Amino acid sequence: MSADPVALTRDLIRCPSVTPAEGGALAFLEKTLAAAGFTVHRMTFHEPGAEDVENLYARIGSEAPNLVFAGHTDVVPPGDEKAWTHPPFSGEMANGELFGRGAVDMKGGIGCMVAAVLDHIAHHGRPRGSISFLITGDEEGVAVNGTPKLLTWAEEHGETFDHCILGEPSNQEELGDTIKIGRRGSLNGTLIVTGRQGHVAYPQRADNPIRGLVALVAALQAEPLDAGNENFQPSHLEFTSLDVGNKTVNLIPGEARARFNIRFNDCHTLESLKALIEARAAKASGGTINFAFEWQPSNAGVFVTKPGPFTDLVANAITDVTGRKPELSTTGGTSDARFITHYCPVVEFGLVGQTMHATDERVPIADLRALTTIYRKIIERYFG
Repeated sequence: MSADPVALTRDLIRCPSVTPAEGGALAFLEKTLAAAGFTVHRMTFHEPGAEDVENLYARIGSEAPNLVFAGHTDVVPPGDEKAWTHPPFSGEMANGELFGRGAVDMKGGIGCMVAAVLDHIAHHGRPRGSISFLITGDEEGVAVNGTPKLLTWAEEHGETFDHCILGEPSNQEELGDTIKIGRRGSLNGTLIVTGRQGHVAYPQRADNPIRGLVALVAALQAEPLDAGNENFQPSHLEFTSLDVGNKTVNLIPGEARARFNIRFNDCHTLESLKALIEARAAKASGGTINFAFEWQPSNAGVFVTKPGPFTDLVANAITDVTGRKPELSTTGGTSDARFITHYCPVVEFGLVGQTMHATDERVPIADLRALTTIYRKIIERYFG
């Protein structure tokens, strides 16, 4: 009898694992995987200023290649639970869909991974190599005590990985339309222009920083950062707030700030991008604007898994099940793949992301079964 991805997903949804709480989800996975012959490790990581986070690493087999399935059991808060058609942690089914927080992002993906692996073991025995699960409880949070430390722990214990599938909801409209082979980097900063405070009736006695801020904002958005390349769209800078903290209408402020975010491709590194922005601002200022940048710490660097045999294997399995040829995409936000990429090639393929983080998050039951079939085909061909 095949493992049931719907039942596995429902049981995970019923664990209220709002980040970074474990909520019983990792305990459920530990019990399920241990019963199938996996060696399971649970560990809690600590960091000053951040909440402790529980994580899980499980492996069956001891030989290469080691195919890793990665994901997270933590979920975002449900918001107003009264607004949900079905309670967010009930795992109720209606009209062919399974409802609950995490149904799409990404307990559904984990349920399908586990079901596919259990089916493979039941029908083919242990793999000709190894299968591992790398599961964190910190992806929806600050991502400090989750995947980065879990990967370090694995390396320190001699674990090596050959390829990884991260079960984030990668598809845009229909199951099988998108594989994420990379992600753009993300850099946050604040542009600060300093002037001289004064009365609006006597502007000659003041230096209004808003004038300089507006000029620099316009200059930084006037010229493209790059033209993009075969794997990535052009990088772009977006200002998200302008603030002078001024509640008085007759006061010229002494300082003005503009916050911004840059989503960038592999034409840049974090450091080269900072240098580019600072150089463009200096040129635009002409030495007449007193400005500075505050850069926020970032662990969201750019990465890409180049198309090749592994991406072909995944794409062909998807096409065989869905009839669709998936797009190899690098769009969207960040994910834990940005950490995994330093250890092995990684792609993201999971469910359709349309209801993730939304009230009444839900997944079609047919998609859960189809995704399980895709994962099972990937496993069979990977070890075939």
